[in-house]
Amino acid sequence: MGKIHIGLNAELSRSSDKPFEWAVEAAARMGYTYFEPMVHFGRELMSEAGYFHTVSLFDDPYRIKDACDAAKLTISGLQCHGPLGRPDVHGEYLKLAIRTAAEIGVPVVNTDEGIKAKWTTEAEDFVLIRYTLKEASLVAERRNVKIGLEPHAQYSRTPEGLDRIYHLVESPAIGINFDTGNAYLCGHDVNAWLERVVGRLVHLHAKDIAAEHSHAERGKVTGTPVGCACGAGVLDWDRIIKTVQDRCPRDIVFSVECGTPDQAARSLDHLGKIVGAGR
Repeated sequence: MGKIHIGLNAELSRSSDKPFEWAVEAAARMGYTYFEPMVHFGRELMSEAGYFHTVSLFDDPYRIKDACDAAKLTISGLQCHGPLGRPDVHGEYLKLAIRTAAEIGVPVVNTDEGIKAKWTTEAEDFVLIRYTLKEASLVAERRNVKIGLEPHAQYSRTPEGLDRIYHLVESPAIGINFDTGNAYLCGHDVNAWLERVVGRLVHLHAKDIAAEHSHAERGKVTGTPVGCACGAGVLDWDRIIKTVQDRCPRDIVFSVECGTPDQAARSLDHLGKIVGAGR
């Protein structure tokens, strides 16, 4: 079975109004060895001004690689969320993210079906999602990059819905980026869902949910941008880690998704102890 590595998503800087490089350096100081940047298509005012952590795909990809290399961080994946059901919005964005990942040696690009267009039917949406995924898979296959599909929106909010998206395109490039917090907030048994997809995992978003967050939103939303510190919420990390350690056929990075540096540091301490204990 594969090994588990603990990484950090760039979302840790969400509340700090700091740029990408600051998030990288903060992760390294905490002791993380893996990092997941977020990329965007085109230009974005706040990130260009240094107040937000995303990196433009119009930048030289080596901006990402050089920063992570200097901090001795291995890049686990690129976060590239967008509406797969809207090829005009997410098609070229996703394909450019895959080419960027390949250029700098990143193994996974993570995405989801996103929020649908208001005027399309469900049947039309799945044709459009298949089109986007097929185009992206052709780019990814020849570059040995995996596309991690995440439970995060209206169709992937159930195990059956995520499977339906996964099976639209038969490709070795397509796998699952399981988000523990999103799966929980959708109202499902996280452990049962993880067991269902563990053989297809290519990446995992380690997101815990605080009890008050659970009471307010569970069953009412399809996901959330960030969670609380891992170990401070309602999820059973011993069981999640054991499932992946025992049943996943490949190495997996647990990329922590939380909103503050303090939560990130506490998450690493909690998850690291469980993984290190081998339980």
